[in-house]
Amino acid sequence: MQNNPQNEERLSPWWKNGVFLVLIAGFSVLIWLAVKSYQDAPPIPDQIRNEQGDILFTGDDIRSGQEIFLRQGLMNNGTVWGHGAYLGPDFSTSYLYHQTNDAYELLAKQKYQKSWSDLNEEQKEGIRENVAKDSRVNRYDPSTGVLTLSAAEAYSYEQQQAVWRKFFSEPHQNFGLPEKYIDDAEELRLLTAFFFWTSWASVTNRPGKEFSYTNNFPYAPAVNNVPTHGTLLWSALSLIALLGGTGLALFVFGRFDFLGWQQKDHLHPQLLPGEASTGQKAVLKYFVIAALLFLVQATIGGGLAHYRAEPGDFYGFDLSSLLPSNILRTWHLQLAIFWVATSFVAGGLFLAGAVNRNEPKKQALGIHVLFWALVAIVVGSLGGEWLGIKRLLGSLWFWFGHQGWEYLELGRAWQVLLAVGLVIWLVLIARCILPVRKDPERGQIASLFLYAAIAIPLFYLPAMFFGSRSHFTVVDMWRFWIIHLWVEGFFELFATTMVALMFFLLGMVSKKTALRVVYMDAILYLGAGIIGTGHHWYWTGQGHITMALSAVFSALEVVPLTLLTLDAWDFISLSRNDCDECGKKVPIPHRWTFYFLMAVGFWNFLGAGVFGFLINLPVVSYFEVGTLLTPNHGHAAMMGVFGMLAVALMVFAFRESSTDAEWKKLEKLVGLSFFGLNIGLVLMVVMNLFPGGVFQLYDVLANGYWHARSPEFLTQGLMRTIEWLRMPGDVVFLGLGCAPLALAGVLTYVNSWRRSSAE
Repeated sequence: MQNNPQNEERLSPWWKNGVFLVLIAGFSVLIWLAVKSYQDAPPIPDQIRNEQGDILFTGDDIRSGQEIFLRQGLMNNGTVWGHGAYLGPDFSTSYLYHQTNDAYELLAKQKYQKSWSDLNEEQKEGIRENVAKDSRVNRYDPSTGVLTLSAAEAYSYEQQQAVWRKFFSEPHQNFGLPEKYIDDAEELRLLTAFFFWTSWASVTNRPGKEFSYTNNFPYAPAVNNVPTHGTLLWSALSLIALLGGTGLALFVFGRFDFLGWQQKDHLHPQLLPGEASTGQKAVLKYFVIAALLFLVQATIGGGLAHYRAEPGDFYGFDLSSLLPSNILRTWHLQLAIFWVATSFVAGGLFLAGAVNRNEPKKQALGIHVLFWALVAIVVGSLGGEWLGIKRLLGSLWFWFGHQGWEYLELGRAWQVLLAVGLVIWLVLIARCILPVRKDPERGQIASLFLYAAIAIPLFYLPAMFFGSRSHFTVVDMWRFWIIHLWVEGFFELFATTMVALMFFLLGMVSKKTALRVVYMDAILYLGAGIIGTGHHWYWTGQGHITMALSAVFSALEVVPLTLLTLDAWDFISLSRNDCDECGKKVPIPHRWTFYFLMAVGFWNFLGAGVFGFLINLPVVSYFEVGTLLTPNHGHAAMMGVFGMLAVALMVFAFRESSTDAEWKKLEKLVGLSFFGLNIGLVLMVVMNLFPGGVFQLYDVLANGYWHARSPEFLTQGLMRTIEWLRMPGDVVFLGLGCAPLALAGVLTYVNSWRRSSAE
């Protein structure tokens, strides 16, 4: 009895049910952890007094200091609790270090009438024990809202205002902030109050616990800030979860050999180059702008790297007075998000037009309007960030200037406009997809594409859930709903859906294969990734239960990334098949798109999988967070995965919009870009980021977290040499990778415009 072809194309309902179960279970836990973050966050006292009862500062002062920290873009200079930029210090750790030394000096004078340096080792050891014990005492009274400082803590608060004045006055010490960046006495007082609070939360024991609000981060053995028992336990258990999850996944893949990209016996592309619709031609300029933004973003990254190699000097020019390091890092991060997101947005519009060849009326007009709205958001937000840190926007800094939170620096008004733009984008996609949903051949995959698109504007909403005076712990929780869940979760799922739809429209995989891959990736990505979001929250003022769940599920995130390496070979084999239903052999015309997708598989494994797992174990993260191993993972994963995906979409659109004759010339540029981007990224990792991170991690273990983040360490000979070794990778990446890609984009657009004019 022969099988019914329609039954062969039918997919088990358990794939869809599995995705629903994963979403319900994952978000139930994640929402519970979000509520816990409000409950477990370190308290902000109403008043901070000395032992005599005098008010030194208030909780309102701490919040005002946080606003100064944000307004001046200091999270793009240094870090708080390990999160932020890696040019300057970790401000909470630096405050704790100076407070410890101030306590030594004060007790030496009180007890022995000598300076600390004049004491013998026995006297010093006695003072060290007193300071370590005293630092961990929690003197906060929740019934009155009053925190009483010890004499040493009160003394250090007064002393450190001068310390921070000096820090903000010297560009070579703060790695590229303008001279006398913050010089007002009142602002320094408020900023010091904020730094004190972050330091106090990191060393003072939680009520009833033997560890601090930040789970004893940072590593500072002088005050008994060392890894907790839970940090060690959950690191070990997460390894067990990884091994068990990997074994189970390999068993399933071995048992069911139909998983993955299964090619059709007879291929027949439904998309042919040079046949772009009016709407798709309108989308082309998005990709061109994305390629140009990529070039600018990478160039800024090179300038930013120079601040680490030669702080305070740019080949004899004082760059910090015009483009300080914190604004360059802001633009580097924002442009990365902008160009990748623009490419994904454009890819969605381009493929929606391919699904429905009967283009809705005025679709091209809507695409043009959205384009100029996105241009306004990019230009307005980048300019506003510069004006904000220059104090030229007054009280409007949060709305139109530099909002201050890393990765979410654009002002709130620009965020709102971006959210509106994403909704308009969704409407444009829906106009193409909704009429196709009942089509027996394309309806199911088109519906999945639409559902994945809906998640993009929906899960950007947490970016609006906080303000400049919100609790730092709470903001960091919502911040990583965007950075991890929105970008690494739903954007990656949307990208997978686009790739599946692309292969289906090219006639290279069956409908059943495309649907199965999307469902499988949704289960694997989101099953571990939703709860795994919490691995960013180990040290930000949340409880041990967050670490326990996040460590285990974060380890499981490596499983799908490992399996995705299988895609690399699938992409190569798919690209080598010919169309044998056209009367003659016609090669699939997207070889370089497949090569970039192959690169995604490689960097998914290395950058997101290996380097991500390296730093996600709690016991490793405890010592590593804020070292160069973090941007080592960030560059290899963000550029290697999302960047290569975005470029693959660009190249796909460039090829679809070009005739065979035009593509023969453009192909050389695209091929050069492929090798330039990948070789340049490898050189960055191998010659700079990874060795620098390992050296810095060793210094954390040997001398404490403060020392590894200090100018003394970062400007020493070996670290300076490692920073200069970044240059070869940057030159290859920029000159042979970004520049040819941008040129290919411009030429594609010019060719398309000429053909349209001739028609």
